[in-house]
Amino acid sequence: MKKKQDTLKDLTDLELQDKLQSERETLNTLRFNHAVSPVESPARLRTHRKIVARVLTEVRRRQIANTAQA
Repeated sequence: MKKKQDTLKDLTDLELQDKLQSERETLNTLRFNHAVSPVESPARLRTHRKIVARVLTEVRRRQIANTAQA
């Protein structure tokens, strides 16, 4: 089984941006729904926060790599 980080490394920059946008939208929707009425599984909030953090980490890692090459 592949690690979560390995699957992000396989994505292109555009795909990473799309994934980041969709995960942020999902997280915002969950937060809003949780504020109105408790979500059945609060662990979903944590999971989506971690996914957003992983994607941001990969984006930053690529930025640093590109800067080092230049």
